[in-house]
Amino acid sequence: MDPLRRLLDIMARLRDPQHGCPWDLRQTYATIVPYTLEEAYEVADAIERGDIDELRTELGDLLFQVVFYSRLAEEDGHFTFDDVVRAIGDKMQRRHPHVFADARFDDEQDLREAWEQAKADERAAREPAGPTSQMDGIARTLPALIRAEKLQKRAARVGFDWPDVRGAFDKSREEFDEIEAEWRGGDRARLQDELGDLLFAMVNVVRLLGLDAEQTLSLANRKFERRFRAVEDLLGEQGEHDLAALSLQRLDEAWEAVKRRERDNEQGT
Repeated sequence: MDPLRRLLDIMARLRDPQHGCPWDLRQTYATIVPYTLEEAYEVADAIERGDIDELRTELGDLLFQVVFYSRLAEEDGHFTFDDVVRAIGDKMQRRHPHVFADARFDDEQDLREAWEQAKADERAAREPAGPTSQMDGIARTLPALIRAEKLQKRAARVGFDWPDVRGAFDKSREEFDEIEAEWRGGDRARLQDELGDLLFAMVNVVRLLGLDAEQTLSLANRKFERRFRAVEDLLGEQGEHDLAALSLQRLDEAWEAVKRRERDNEQGT
């Protein structure tokens, strides 16, 4: 049997009202969402770790989420898995006229602009009535850093952007001063508001420097985790296993020692 057809048949059996799995029968579109997000992140984790065998497994888990949603939609009379596959095939052909038709683009910038225009045209076709916004179509459930960058890029398409990174630097400094003022004032709601503005402004800095905010913070997370693990190892080698019992000064000394070791290793390579 075709592997994909077998998976669809398994899904149908799991959702069979008489003989299916009670857990699968209880699920709805909304209850599956957390599992879908988890599977997507596990795919990313397998790629980051370079674990190709695990990637194969995680991709299967992610595919199963698509099959599950499609089965629910088929039961509700909306669409089938074949409709999903057909729609994405049509979309990819439509959005790649330089591959599947005779369109020509001068450079990658022209290609990106054509891609964004195609997406805008598709949104307009889906929602022809009423006013439209540059902000339409940006999922609210995206991770905050990714969504901030997308919002900024959409605004930049109509010229609402800093002419260069200097303006973004200055705005970030301004936001930082406002945070300190709110912190001294003691209003936590206003403090949170200003902290959000600072994070949003810093995404602007990263974007205008040509970097990716989510990836940049991920790199910082990995660096912190690597160094903290090294601190634990260093202190453990010295017989200090209970970090909570140590002073901040002692922990900071170990942190600085780890940083020096990293710099020495980098200079030695």
